[in-house]
Amino acid sequence: MDEAQGADGANRKKSLLLLIAGIAGLTILGGGGGWVLGGMIAPAVPEPEKPAAKGGEHDAKEEGIPKIATEANGVVLLDPVTTNLAYPSDSWIRLEIALAFNGPPELPLAEDIHQDILAYVRTVSLQQIEGPRGFQYLRDDIQERVALRSQGKVSKVMFRTMVIE
Repeated sequence: MDEAQGADGANRKKSLLLLIAGIAGLTILGGGGGWVLGGMIAPAVPEPEKPAAKGGEHDAKEEGIPKIATEANGVVLLDPVTTNLAYPSDSWIRLEIALAFNGPPELPLAEDIHQDILAYVRTVSLQQIEGPRGFQYLRDDIQERVALRSQGKVSKVMFRTMVIE
């Protein structure tokens, strides 16, 4: 009976070793196939050209993808609004907002809108802006304030980021 148990133990070790080898082989095959497929599907991203410096001057051409939020496009990115909330006063909020103007952007108006948003956010409590519904109320309130302040010159308020700490 000892020989039968010894042969059975050897078969178990052999089958376990084959199982581990099979799993390792499939993992390598799957990883390699994913890498090849990803290379075929993903577009090739060209490296940005480095501007040649001539006597300390920089080329006027920007590197990378052009920004959408530019004054030429009628979009003004406001400075980040960072302030504490009304309640609890130890909670802070940071908003990054862009304004889309109907015509040419007016920078003094954009600065007035920035200050108005800052003053409004200081009156908001954390409970008012919790959750998706609270965020929607905040967006609607700020959109309404901007529409009143700009008298229709701003077509859209775009929230880029909102962080509450």
